[in-house]
Amino acid sequence: MADARREKHMIEDLLAVMARLRDPDSGCPWDVKQSFATIAPYTIEEAYEVADAIAREDLGGLKDELGDLLLQVVYHAQMASEESRFQFADVVDAITAKMIRRHPHVFEDPSRREEFMSTDLWDRIKAEEKSARGDENTGILNDVPVGLPALTRAVKLQKRMAKVGFDWPSLVPVLAKVEEELSELKAAIAEPGEGSKARVAEELGDLLFVMANVARHLGVDPEAALRAANAKVVRRFQSIEGALAEDGRRPQDATLEEMDALWGAAKEAEKKG
Repeated sequence: MADARREKHMIEDLLAVMARLRDPDSGCPWDVKQSFATIAPYTIEEAYEVADAIAREDLGGLKDELGDLLLQVVYHAQMASEESRFQFADVVDAITAKMIRRHPHVFEDPSRREEFMSTDLWDRIKAEEKSARGDENTGILNDVPVGLPALTRAVKLQKRMAKVGFDWPSLVPVLAKVEEELSELKAAIAEPGEGSKARVAEELGDLLFVMANVARHLGVDPEAALRAANAKVVRRFQSIEGALAEDGRRPQDATLEEMDALWGAAKEAEKKG
């Protein structure tokens, strides 16, 4: 009950906690030895856990996961502050200014709402920002982050190219390209020799890239689709485990034929709801 009555912590408290954790003399030894590079994987992991909570519609979990993600921002800002590069307040200032700048139809001129929705106003403003920074790396695809999940990055690359007209006009030729890439993968698999494994990997990558394009043309997020497929596999395999457990067995005690039949039963049960 005492915890329920306490005053809630504010962002200043979190900043103070992180500064204390990073104190070279009295802080946490683990936190003190971390760097941008060592923390980056945790930042990515926390972003995924936010997405997972959303996918599970777990708003209580989402609150906690957003806190974990916020901690990552605070962590990086604290390390930058220690190097006299920037402060957490600078991060807040930069993103606030960016959002105002990129939404002129909200903060400046409401008459530009239609322009924002029907043109590439966002991208034009973004390009102007890069030019103002003197960024010479202005290629269409240059600022699509390499660290994105591969399927997500594939879709972003495809969208960028599509904006300048490098795109198939409909889904039909994309599906034809799937067949072409699948044939090339089969041919690579059939090739003998040491180099065949590299060729198979290349052709498989091409096929996955085209499948991302199929998803884009269908308006489907391929990462979300694959997450749903993964969840379905987990669900059905757990059903197999449960059915075998009723007989006092484990999956390794069953034959492939038995497990395949149980998989089919789980699939049918899902269809019936």
